[in-house]
Amino acid sequence: MSEQTTAPYPQAKPFTAEEAETFLAQPLIAKLATHNEDGSIHVAPLWFNYEGGDILFGTQEITQKVQNIKRDPGVTVLVDGVDPVLQAVMIYGTAELDYEDVIPKRIALFEKYMPAEDAAGFAESMASTWQPVIIRVKPEQMISFDYSKGIGI
Repeated sequence: MSEQTTAPYPQAKPFTAEEAETFLAQPLIAKLATHNEDGSIHVAPLWFNYEGGDILFGTQEITQKVQNIKRDPGVTVLVDGVDPVLQAVMIYGTAELDYEDVIPKRIALFEKYMPAEDAAGFAESMASTWQPVIIRVKPEQMISFDYSKGIGI
């Protein structure tokens, strides 16, 4: 990521690259937006990892978001904070479906949100019921804003 995210938000100062990485390392809930076949937007709240500049989600093959990505890989991701001060990273990118070594990747993702001793059992339990898949979002543009820095850029 560059020193500043690629595009500023018009009303608030952006995160620096280091601030964005620190923000995305928190156990926040991301919102993944995909396009339904009828043109409407499907938005799903998901746990995520930020890894090597990409956003990774764990899910199941049967989900609407996976079916949408198969048809149209263009997605938007919003990760916003829970603090009353508005802080967020918005990502426009392309999603790829990854079926290789999914369980270890999901365990790593779950460990961000739950004790490590529970993550493996949860990942394996989900995989025994549904075919797991990792959604890897490759950012094309990232926009961030941090109102704790004041208004305006």
